[in-house]
Amino acid sequence: MQRSYREYLALYVKGTLMGAADAVPGVSGGTIAFIAGIYQELISSLSRLGPAALNILFKDGIKAAWFYINANFLSVLLLGMLSSLIVLSNTVLYLLSHYPQILWGFFFGLICASTYVLARSIEKWNTLAVAGFIVGTLVSYLLTTQSSAVIDTPSLLSVFLSGMLAICAMILPGISGSFILLLLGMYSYVLSAVKNIELLVLIVFASGCVAGLLSFSRLLNYLFSSHRNLTMALLTGFLLGSLNKVWPWKQAITTRLDRHGNEVADLQHNISPFVFESITGLDSYLILSVIFAVLGILLVVLLTRFSK
Repeated sequence: MQRSYREYLALYVKGTLMGAADAVPGVSGGTIAFIAGIYQELISSLSRLGPAALNILFKDGIKAAWFYINANFLSVLLLGMLSSLIVLSNTVLYLLSHYPQILWGFFFGLICASTYVLARSIEKWNTLAVAGFIVGTLVSYLLTTQSSAVIDTPSLLSVFLSGMLAICAMILPGISGSFILLLLGMYSYVLSAVKNIELLVLIVFASGCVAGLLSFSRLLNYLFSSHRNLTMALLTGFLLGSLNKVWPWKQAITTRLDRHGNEVADLQHNISPFVFESITGLDSYLILSVIFAVLGILLVVLLTRFSK
């Protein structure tokens, strides 16, 4: 697909939004891709990476292979994601540490609106679609209730496998790649590697991501081509179930020490902002959280209109 410079700039901005979302445990870059209107092009382009592309490369040259995999689209999107991750990693870590309620409020509104957008795209709510929606909701909800693992010094093999699993989640609306890393005990390690530009760790992690993409994107492309209605219902359920993770006010049930020796919440359950204030003695930032939730909803509205 040929694009103007203005369209590539818009694509870059969408990539930065995807990168910002993927930096937060509980929010998926795939969600942003879907509401921005580029999800199916993304999955279709990723599914072309493989032996067929190599065959075209050796037979017809670099230019033919470049257009076959839609590399202009992928490279601009990837550039936006990487620049966002590098620039925003410190900001995200700061907000998660000092103002988590406001950040989670923003993403709660964003995911609520995104769930509605995905639900509207389902062409027919038949029995199979309803079953897929329920299964997706339950699977996503149960994932958000799991306790995270702790790995102090992960091996390079662990980093590679984490990349494979995380990238599969990142391209699914509703399932966060960052949250999968959190469950695996790799989130702070990988984010720290991005922040400090630890090349070996980043190369191994990226290799795992590539391996995951080559396998999982083909499956997704097939599901969208042959079972779109069921796939959309399943993804909508994933998104709805993930709301449990991004509720802004939580009470820690168990805690653990992170790799820096700081005590962090491990297993949590959701509570009201008023109970939160009475238990913790901290400000719930209720008004600001609601304001940012509304901003998240407005962002989805603007993205969907802009993508059209």
